[in-house]
Amino acid sequence: MKKAIWLAYDLDIINGDFEGFYTLLDKLDAKECGECLAFFQLEVNNEEDIEKTVKELILSNVKVTENDRFYIIFSRFEDGIKKIKGKFLFGKRKKTPPWKGYAKVEVESEEEG
Repeated sequence: MKKAIWLAYDLDIINGDFEGFYTLLDKLDAKECGECLAFFQLEVNNEEDIEKTVKELILSNVKVTENDRFYIIFSRFEDGIKKIKGKFLFGKRKKTPPWKGYAKVEVESEEEG
């Protein structure tokens, strides 16, 4: 069965294997979806194999460094309900996102006199 997959990537700027990764995306006929996001369709035996298959594809084509991050987004049926799943295949969420502190939240204070 063919599954639609979005893959967010954040390769180490100095040691990241851009050539290997971009070659993989080209082989998959991936579509560019903005900075560091690609879309492709992949043939899998069953929906439970999606994460494993993409992880194996990356490992067999890319020299993954400790600073690389790959996040997969896909849909899968669970108990007859279609759910959207997202998971880091490599790396993890940053402790502080780059947008932290941009929203200026005003707190109203009540004063009595």
